[in-house]
Amino acid sequence: MVVTDGFKKRLFRRPRIALIATVLPLAATAAVAAEGQVKPFPSYCIDSSIQSQNQDSRVRTLVFHYTAEDLPSSLVHLTEAKYQTSAHYLIPQQPAAGHVYSLVPERERAWHAGVSQWQGVNNLNFSSVGIEIVNLGFPPEDENVPLMERHWYPYDEQQIAVMGRLARSIIDRYQIKPHRVIGHSDISFGRKTDPGPLFPWEYLYSRYGIGAWPDADAVAYFKRTQPYDNNVADLQGKLNRYGYGVPLSGALDKATEEAVAAFQMHFRATRYDGVPDVETVAILDALLQKYFTRELPETPPTSLSVMQSNCP
Repeated sequence: MVVTDGFKKRLFRRPRIALIATVLPLAATAAVAAEGQVKPFPSYCIDSSIQSQNQDSRVRTLVFHYTAEDLPSSLVHLTEAKYQTSAHYLIPQQPAAGHVYSLVPERERAWHAGVSQWQGVNNLNFSSVGIEIVNLGFPPEDENVPLMERHWYPYDEQQIAVMGRLARSIIDRYQIKPHRVIGHSDISFGRKTDPGPLFPWEYLYSRYGIGAWPDADAVAYFKRTQPYDNNVADLQGKLNRYGYGVPLSGALDKATEEAVAAFQMHFRATRYDGVPDVETVAILDALLQKYFTRELPETPPTSLSVMQSNCP
């Protein structure tokens, strides 16, 4: 056999690789044996003295629900594993001394929103705080009755006061924008109806500064100058801009009617049949002008400042 230079190189290279592969573990084993234990990794410290302004809260929305059942049943369904549902807070129907149940820490993801969408974001469990309020909603026999014909249960005054204070503190902590304080029916229209047409949206806005609400003068202006002219494509575009993810079909389809009904329950509770009209669209126009035309920049939760550090 003729032994070429290339063959010699391959012949003598392989044992060398094997030798290296064998020596390294042996060396490591010897080091462990010599020391008696594995050497720890070098320690490290976290320096938080400089903070970036390019940040905001992971919590983007606040979602209100009603439980559709009494307090004992609500506690069972919101806490036991087999029901696969939860919320960060539960407010009893008549909260004695302002008693509120904290069922899930705000830093954790509660399972309250389900299939949901708002302002282009899906699955709002990841980016929201959920408040459940003990309220029966409507009688079981009204389940298949049109929304306007259902008998809705009112909210308790003390309950409203507690939810106002709780929601205000959450909004302040996370700098949640008014148009991101919403109901389950807003983010899951057609599938959910809570917190229902008797939820005190206007009162919470006027008393606690919670959520969005149109200015009456702006509504009157849009009714007078830009009355709805049955342009469904334009309506769908406006609904999408505010947050409702309706298909841009140009037709008054079922999804659009369900989104309009959810919008009406939130902002025009005297009529929520899902039929768009001059009043409904004027309210929508006023909201878009108030909260999107003059949109303010995000407020970072922490400014650039000197903070504590555990580093020497």
